[in-house]
Amino acid sequence: MPLPPVTRSLSAKLLVLTVLFVLLAEVLIYTPSIARYRLTYLEERLAAAHLAALSVEATPDMMVAMELQNELLAHVGAHAVELIRPDSRVYMLSRSMPPTVDAVFDLRATMAPRLAADAFMALAQRRDRVIRVIGPSPKDPAFQVEMVIDERPMIRAMIDFSGRILALSVAISLIAAVLVFVSLTRLLVRPMRRLTEGLVAIRRDPDGTPPFQPSARTDEIGVAERELADMQATIRSALRQRERLAALGTAVAKINHDLRAILSTAALLSERLAESADPEVRRVTPRLMASIDRAVELCGQTMTYTRDGLLPLARTEVPLRPLVEEAGAEALGALRPDGERAELRWDNRVPEGLTVRADAAQLSRALVNLGRNAAQAGAAAVMVTARERAGGGLLLLVADDGPGLPPRARDNLFQPFAGSARAGGVGLGLAIAREVLRAHGGDLRLVESTAAGTVFALELPAGIVVEGAGRLGEMPTSDSPIPD
Repeated sequence: MPLPPVTRSLSAKLLVLTVLFVLLAEVLIYTPSIARYRLTYLEERLAAAHLAALSVEATPDMMVAMELQNELLAHVGAHAVELIRPDSRVYMLSRSMPPTVDAVFDLRATMAPRLAADAFMALAQRRDRVIRVIGPSPKDPAFQVEMVIDERPMIRAMIDFSGRILALSVAISLIAAVLVFVSLTRLLVRPMRRLTEGLVAIRRDPDGTPPFQPSARTDEIGVAERELADMQATIRSALRQRERLAALGTAVAKINHDLRAILSTAALLSERLAESADPEVRRVTPRLMASIDRAVELCGQTMTYTRDGLLPLARTEVPLRPLVEEAGAEALGALRPDGERAELRWDNRVPEGLTVRADAAQLSRALVNLGRNAAQAGAAAVMVTARERAGGGLLLLVADDGPGLPPRARDNLFQPFAGSARAGGVGLGLAIAREVLRAHGGDLRLVESTAAGTVFALELPAGIVVEGAGRLGEMPTSDSPIPD
């Protein structure tokens, strides 16, 4: 898979997100700033109105000429001013025909959210309103000032302030975005891109890609780089081992074929020895035949296991009791370690009428392997029972009365060429049986193994029973113990 273009790369997304987050921060800063600017603007006008109203006190008859009033009001930017002293005296300046007031704003007890809302309402205002502003004088809070002003000059000042804030925000955003982008690109994006390129190269050519060289970083990126290098080395080792095993498997298959031909010839010659007049020859001939049969069986199991996986399942509706019976008949042909045929009692307790949808040959093969293992371990009897699994599905329990599994076999259970319970065995029977059950969607597990015997459970998934589930009777649905 090719790497994404620059417009859709991690770097581009990082740059866009950085700019957006900085702008969002500026918006959050702008809200209290514009509210404070409007309040400061009005307080400055109140302070100017206070000074203008004090001019009334300087006149002899407390009267100010209309021309001076207009000049003072023009300086304040108001249509009318009232100054209320602490002694309740009122000084007033007013034009001859003051306009009608459209809105009143009291600054004496206004909270911050209200100031912010008034500021944004002013910016959204399209009419040229006349407003009355009431508040304490910034010059002396004991004086109360009321003034009537046009709102439009204040809005223009707020718009100019907003433009300056916007320009400053854009500049800060770009500078911060560049700094964050450069920093994160060096710290994260480039190393991540290097890791990605390494992963893509390893996927395309695991064995031919040059070894990935991790950096000296000690953070998470450094850990990921070292893990990637270790993974590449592990993959290469596994591929080389797989190639060697494939070559070995091919060689074993060829040797196996020739060995089976040689053993077939030896078996034919051994049959002739049974007709010998020498009693000693006739006595050892069965053991020789048994050894040859075990060698042929070993070759067959090895060939079966070295094939590339199990054969595809051919699921059909299979009566389970007859299948278990046939598997028992085949398991009776197993040889004991002394070369004698097993005298095995196969106790089939699977109820009549129980039908499953499975591969009959493969499922029988798993049962035969378990039966043969029991016979070769010295068991005299094998019992097969069926019960319903908790949560649905079917459980086949294969119990024998053998001496139990030795510790070595338990430690390497289901491991081919390592989990045999008898001398000379290769441990393929259990490995193949487990693969059969897993191919059906179930599993094979060891329930218990004591001196009184061993119990294996063949777990089959829910939905495998076609009919006859009610014939399991009132057996418990837990996975153990084994019924008597």
